[in-house]
Amino acid sequence: MKRDIQSTTLKLLKYCQANDWAGYEPYDVLNSRILTALPLLDSKLPRLALTQILKRSPINVRRALLVPKTQNPKAIGLFLSGMVNLSLVGAATEQDYIGEMVERLIALRSPGVTYWCWGYNFPWQTRTVLVPRWEPNLVCTMFAANGLLDAYELRHDDRYLSMAVSAAEYILNELYFSLSNSKCGFGYPLPDVHNQVHNANLLAASLLCRIHKHTGEDKYLAPALSVIRYTVKQQHPDGGWDYGEGANQKWIDNFHTGFNLSALRSISRTLATSEFEPSVRLGMEFYRARFFREDGAVGYYHDRFYPIDTHCVAQSVITLLDLKDLDASNSQVARSVMAWATEQMWDERGGYFYYRILRLCTIRTSYMRWTQAWMFLALTKLLVDMALPSFDPGQPAQRELQPC
Repeated sequence: MKRDIQSTTLKLLKYCQANDWAGYEPYDVLNSRILTALPLLDSKLPRLALTQILKRSPINVRRALLVPKTQNPKAIGLFLSGMVNLSLVGAATEQDYIGEMVERLIALRSPGVTYWCWGYNFPWQTRTVLVPRWEPNLVCTMFAANGLLDAYELRHDDRYLSMAVSAAEYILNELYFSLSNSKCGFGYPLPDVHNQVHNANLLAASLLCRIHKHTGEDKYLAPALSVIRYTVKQQHPDGGWDYGEGANQKWIDNFHTGFNLSALRSISRTLATSEFEPSVRLGMEFYRARFFREDGAVGYYHDRFYPIDTHCVAQSVITLLDLKDLDASNSQVARSVMAWATEQMWDERGGYFYYRILRLCTIRTSYMRWTQAWMFLALTKLLVDMALPSFDPGQPAQRELQPC
């Protein structure tokens, strides 16, 4: 199977490179040159409706709508982490992909901001706010900074660490909030939106913990621990988390649950603590029980299986490998998930993965960030797992953390 994983990884790499790491997005309809010329459509309800129609359409009409293929900084951060994984398994290439991804992150930095931070390459209409194109946000910044830290740990280039530290400063200084009712978290998708999105909280906190480890500066640790402890308390008794605390955020899905678990495992290892181990174990039991089918397919929601989405496939593989110390079968399940996806969602001729399988049809659209970048990262993590079985650091060491 390793040879199949290597072959798929290299074909996907070739596809992404041939497209200059640029592509379409599930939410990029507002980049349409036609729609921007029609002021009547420039309001919340039309923006939401058009986004959902295009996202759900089995036929990709973006070319007709003059939606350009663009580079996404979050995708570049994911590619960067994947390139580091390739280096870990000795997959050296003549081209310096790590350096290229860093340069692309530099070029895609959000303009007019003193920090190193990043935003989406399209305007994004949520149910409550419109996020402008390139407006910096927590998730894009976190994945870009994590890629930079991965590259720094491999190459020890101080430029990479400096950029990641600046990103952490943005998250700490601009996004962290603490309210009088003991709630604390990080603003997402905009700094003044305090809806308590749990995966955003844990992802940001995991980055601050990594920065604390590299810099030794305690200012990153106390806010991170406050947010982690708050979000851990919001875990349901069965091990799941709602996406967020807003009235319209009461759903539980695969990849956001995976984000939570992978972030908590990263935090535990970075801080050498077992404080969050009960939450991780309970969450992993929930994850394995609710989202995985015996044949290797993975579901989107905890209470209904379809759609089968490649983002969920990728995060399932990543989370299983991140937490393989909890269950020796996790690595094999991760390989089964990837084998199923390669059989059912891989375009061999094109060298890319499809977007989604629905009950009645398959959406074969290629999305560079949502699909290809995530699958590339998952594939490279599988290669690391196969090549370096001792790479697993095991359970976090015991360390007592002080209350905030």
